[in-house]
Amino acid sequence: MRVDLGARAGQNRRMKQGLPYVPDGRVIGLLGGSFDPAHKGHVHITREALKRFGLDEVWWLVSPGNPLKAEGPAPMAERMARARDVMQHPRVKISDFEQRAGTRYTAETLRALMAVYPKVRFVWLMGADNLAQFDQWRDWRWIMEHVPVGVLARPEERLRARGATAADIYRRFRLQSRESHALGQSVAPAWCFVNVPMRDISSSDIRARGAW
Repeated sequence: MRVDLGARAGQNRRMKQGLPYVPDGRVIGLLGGSFDPAHKGHVHITREALKRFGLDEVWWLVSPGNPLKAEGPAPMAERMARARDVMQHPRVKISDFEQRAGTRYTAETLRALMAVYPKVRFVWLMGADNLAQFDQWRDWRWIMEHVPVGVLARPEERLRARGATAADIYRRFRLQSRESHALGQSVAPAWCFVNVPMRDISSSDIRARGAW
């Protein structure tokens, strides 16, 4: 009997990092953030991403902390519990992978996930506000050139997204919104911007009201 050492190593890493088994060829959207706290707006864009980008699943990657923010978020256990409470969907998973794997930046997280799941297709999900500052992220070009990127935003944010450095540099790799369902099967670099009716709610507003 022959043993696939690579598959066994991948299984051991999944178990250690609390990751589920995923069949080869699945398309998983990754929504990263501090989720401090998670709210109905996160739920809404997650459901839209599932519909728009040809995804089999979406994983929320609850981060230990955002390197671009000076102040730390609420304790991880509280944010994970809140995320599980507000996002209840059979095709959505809540994960503390970044804390388990010890990754701090998105590119590091993606490299680690791709090592564990070499035959799974990942799509990075973000809002137009993140696209506008994407060129400030560590190894942002590596991200664009290794995973498709799905951008969800309010209709009025289109001009802001168009003016982003990343959008300009990778303009010829953009899929039109009518092609959005092909994003999950696209070869990077590939990105798509879709207008989504947003919920008027944010984590910062919730914190400002003292509701978190």
